[in-house]
Amino acid sequence: MGSGELEPGQLLPPMRELATELGVNPNTVAAAYRVLRERGVIETAGRRGSRVRPRPATTGREYVRVDVPEGVRNVASGNPDPALLPSLAKAFAAAAEQSDRDPVLYGDDPVEPELARIAQAQLCADGVPEGPLAVASGSLDAIERVLVAHLKPGDTVAVEDPGWGSLLDLVPALGLRMAPVGVDDEGPLPDDVRRALDSGARALIVTDRVQNPTGAVVGAARARALRTVLRDHPEILLIEDDHGHGIVDIPVHPLAGITRHWAFVRSVAKAYGPDLRLAVLTGDETTVDRVRGRQRLGAGWVSRLVQRAVVRLWADGAVDPAEVAAAYGRRRALLIDALTDRGVEAHGRSGLNVWIPVPDETGAVSRLLHAGWAVAPGARFRTGSRPGIRITTSTLTEEEAVPLAEAVATAVGPGPTRSYV
Repeated sequence: MGSGELEPGQLLPPMRELATELGVNPNTVAAAYRVLRERGVIETAGRRGSRVRPRPATTGREYVRVDVPEGVRNVASGNPDPALLPSLAKAFAAAAEQSDRDPVLYGDDPVEPELARIAQAQLCADGVPEGPLAVASGSLDAIERVLVAHLKPGDTVAVEDPGWGSLLDLVPALGLRMAPVGVDDEGPLPDDVRRALDSGARALIVTDRVQNPTGAVVGAARARALRTVLRDHPEILLIEDDHGHGIVDIPVHPLAGITRHWAFVRSVAKAYGPDLRLAVLTGDETTVDRVRGRQRLGAGWVSRLVQRAVVRLWADGAVDPAEVAAAYGRRRALLIDALTDRGVEAHGRSGLNVWIPVPDETGAVSRLLHAGWAVAPGARFRTGSRPGIRITTSTLTEEEAVPLAEAVATAVGPGPTRSYV
């Protein structure tokens, strides 16, 4: 495989046949196949045999991007607006002073008590079931720890499609299979979720709000429909990602508590700064206990200094969620309205981005780059859903909206509504 002699998707010989050909014990071949499967190099489908993965698990979707030449406006980054992030200097100074008075030592609680108190109150106010807390280094770290706590290589995870590119890389990197679930403006499609769970998916990952790349939000009606599906599958692992908390003014409708094992994750990256690398995780006792236990054997804990700085940011009201949500909402609306006026379909109910279905993704990205706009190729966020492009509107100005919409209309062309599932 390393030499390239085996093509992606190529069927590997049965273990006993290969053992005979090599003159080794079948257990030796079985162990080799197991290692390759766990490393994400091959995948096994029962009696249908083992094949080389179409895409190596180490292939990062972050590399499926456009290099931004000088003079081209970058609307592909997915980053929050730095001007809407709070200053961190005073919060870290106060946290450092506290740590001087009360240093954190080995064996201390890995979760800052005041952070736990505030986070629990926020979660309770939003209807998330009460559960123990853990702190991870961002949403992806939390999701990875929960998946590893419950699943084994070869298990299937139902994921949103289109969805978060880093997550779509993580799942196969853990040796897990993906079952794509379609998404509309209300979140995962219940019928797709049911098909995935009926087919044996062991876990489901749902983005409650600010879905990347579409901006979808799980509303009350969609949440009821998804709960109905989950009640028929109480043994699956449910993971909810609410990374948009703090930059969205649409209420969350959590699904947690329907299944035996669940986790609800909130990151501070979008509202307070990506470099804080902090996410709060709650869930059932078994899940959180496993996460914290494994964490003790690795990183140990997320810096209590960082946790104390986040507590200070929360306590000081450093971010006004309504104000930030309104700012991002205005910028999304500027582009969506301008695109609508030009007959181009666009999606973006919440968050930092607008998703535009296109008939020819490569052509649209290339034409927009030539016109002076760097957008994100939809291939970073898709497995089987239709082509699209993602435009980050977090720093879009009123003066830029119309020229960008005109460039998109020229690159994409108006046409009938194109479902992005």
